[in-house]
Amino acid sequence: MKETKERKGSLEQALEEAVSRALRDNLAPLQRTADDLQQAYSDLVAACSSSRPSNALPAMLRAQTAASALAAGLSVLSNFVAVALNPRDQAGTREAATAKASAVAELEPEVEAEPVAQEPPLRVPPPPEPKSEWEEELVASEPVEAHQDPPAFDVSTLSPDLRDLHKRASRVAKVAMQDIKLLRPKDVRLGRENKDLCQRLRADIDKARKEYDRRFRAIQDHPVDYFHQWLLEILAEGDPEALGEYPYPSPVLRH
Repeated sequence: MKETKERKGSLEQALEEAVSRALRDNLAPLQRTADDLQQAYSDLVAACSSSRPSNALPAMLRAQTAASALAAGLSVLSNFVAVALNPRDQAGTREAATAKASAVAELEPEVEAEPVAQEPPLRVPPPPEPKSEWEEELVASEPVEAHQDPPAFDVSTLSPDLRDLHKRASRVAKVAMQDIKLLRPKDVRLGRENKDLCQRLRADIDKARKEYDRRFRAIQDHPVDYFHQWLLEILAEGDPEALGEYPYPSPVLRH
């Protein structure tokens, strides 16, 4: 009898260790999902400052997807713990092991695969595929001098995380310039006519630039400047002289 109790206690301890190990192994996928949710929410906050409600829709969908994935992952984990550590199931170690394996197998697609499956439109295509629209806009709007410096900078050769950061930087800069154009149309028009947009709209542009620098410091050394790109295209309507003196350091202008 004593030997049976000792064996049962040993099995229970082994099961608890296995459950703890499985929980630790799934913390990283949950953290990635939580980070995606936080980033989507930040993008939603930035988009909500625009007077166009449609600007908030992509970020809202991403936040909804990430939140659903996180809730599903936590639900599977809680069910797994409840099943694995239920005293009624500890009588048979084979049943507990089977429940553990099925719960872990169920967790993997819920936490990791679901967000990826629902976000294809937000990912940059791999190098063999044609360049996306936002990359073509970048190439079309870069100064001629930037293309003359070998080797040419290609966003598609970067890691997925950096490619996603470039895409978000372009979107945030574009929304900021659209907001300024909508909120101060008269000053934008006068700035084009007098070729002093950066000076005339300095307060609004400085505020947008501060937020841009805070969020995208990791790619500031890359030879791209989405802030200047969309400032030139949206506010100056493609006329560099209409900007006046661009007051921020820019790797594009430096090149």
